[in-house]
Amino acid sequence: MTTTLSHAVRPGSPELDALIDRIAEGTFERERTDTAPHEQVAWLKAARVGAYRLPVEDGGGGASLRELIDLVIRLSRADSNLGHLLRAHFGTVEDILLWPDSARRRRWIERVAAGELIGNGNNELGAKHAGDFAKSTTFTPVDGGYRVDGVKYYSTGTLYAEHTFVTGVTADGVPVQALITLDRDGLTVEDDWDGFGQTLTGTGTTRFDGVFVETDEVALPPEDLSTLGRWHVGPLYQHYLNAVVAGNALAVAGDAAALIISRKRSFTHGSADLPREDPVLLEVIGEIVSLADATRSIVLEAADVLGRISESAVDGAADSAVVHDAALRASQAQVVVDELALRAATLLFDVGGASAVKRSANLDRHWRNIRTVASHNPTRFKNRAIGELLVNGVELPDNTYF
Repeated sequence: MTTTLSHAVRPGSPELDALIDRIAEGTFERERTDTAPHEQVAWLKAARVGAYRLPVEDGGGGASLRELIDLVIRLSRADSNLGHLLRAHFGTVEDILLWPDSARRRRWIERVAAGELIGNGNNELGAKHAGDFAKSTTFTPVDGGYRVDGVKYYSTGTLYAEHTFVTGVTADGVPVQALITLDRDGLTVEDDWDGFGQTLTGTGTTRFDGVFVETDEVALPPEDLSTLGRWHVGPLYQHYLNAVVAGNALAVAGDAAALIISRKRSFTHGSADLPREDPVLLEVIGEIVSLADATRSIVLEAADVLGRISESAVDGAADSAVVHDAALRASQAQVVVDELALRAATLLFDVGGASAVKRSANLDRHWRNIRTVASHNPTRFKNRAIGELLVNGVELPDNTYF
């Protein structure tokens, strides 16, 4: 039974520990049976986990950026899908926190404090380059607001949310964005994500067919776009994925230890009668655990750099140099974390032998989940951009992938 807290769950609280443990209990079966975690998301809403970053005086958990990233790691260790599907929500909240005081800001702070979640309506399929701010989704002026038409994909989390963050362009090609409640006429969410990993994140299609949005729900950029600094939420969106991967790696370590403890049968040419006493297998366990713990340390250390973004903000605008430094640190972390986590997920099969590849064992989910998250933003392109910066002084791209 879901219990609603009188306040948002806070860092280090026993309520948070109990919630994460409860989520972890059914993860294996949910992934095995492809059961969407609607019930578990309801638990998160009841605990107001989505308000984790709001100040306590606004009804939030008062968490620092580092504490948020640690939460994502812990949630992803318990259930990779749940950790991931909150990405758009926490990214949008980070943006809202820097909005100047207004009725719009207060309205959204109240909704987040109440436990409501925000999904992703940003990405699109088609010929436009990934990461471009220009979109095919259109915002057409009508009486009292705008008509929104378009199709979004990779709508991670929207299936479980009350609202979605939507981007598009006006008829003149001006980039705009809006927060839209999902009960609007003409708005449909489809659970059609067919990836081989992160299968329960609701990363499918969202359609906007003449959806009406009021004027005060839409954010327009300044007339002179050159006055805009670097997108301050970009580093968080990317580093958030690093936290999901680190959580997956820690789940690998836990399953590796459980697997070797449960095994009774060894190889005739093994080094001990019981796998748990075999020094070769124990060496593999040691490597997996070390790799997993390293990913967590790297991700948390980089989170401290990202935390400086909000600290640098003046009148709602973050210092572009600080944002760029955070983008670099998040990119460097990704290059290392993806490799370490994928290695750990592969080594898991050295612990179990042939029995570890049985579908009923479901141990391949870790590699599939890590590989899926890592494919969002290939490290080859990140390495090139980092090299260009350090060798030729070329700044990192200012788009949604940095």
